[in-house]
Amino acid sequence: MGKMNYIEHIDEWKSSFGDAHYETRVRFCETDMFGHLNNTVPFIYFETARIRFFQQLGFMNDWANPLNEAMPVVADLQCDFIRQVFFDETLKVHVKVHKLGNSSVDLHYMVTNKRNELCLTGRGTLVQLSKKTGKTIHWTEEMKQNLLSGQ
Repeated sequence: MGKMNYIEHIDEWKSSFGDAHYETRVRFCETDMFGHLNNTVPFIYFETARIRFFQQLGFMNDWANPLNEAMPVVADLQCDFIRQVFFDETLKVHVKVHKLGNSSVDLHYMVTNKRNELCLTGRGTLVQLSKKTGKTIHWTEEMKQNLLSGQ
């Protein structure tokens, strides 16, 4: 396994994720002709984990409200493929806050199989923007506390 530039110590990094995760089973339509996970699919897994994470924090209802000015935008997203994943495997997808900015949050993702082997790692930055102006909106103190304690 090569070194991912956003992970210094892999064992510490893995243990920093809480127990919260969601399970998914690799569907046939998510694979190529060899039954191997298509390289676009992990980003869907990351999105699902991210949405569930923000739902648990109570952010999604506010962002989805048409009267609310703030919205989340993914600024960048990265995935590293550590172990091959195949049709019908069950995966656990974890997400955590790595770094919190004024209006952004860097999230890390970890995907493991049933044997608890690391299959995929990822990271991405999400920025809170104004629907009206497109400019950043700072996290409130309450949002910051929720993000930092939601791990």
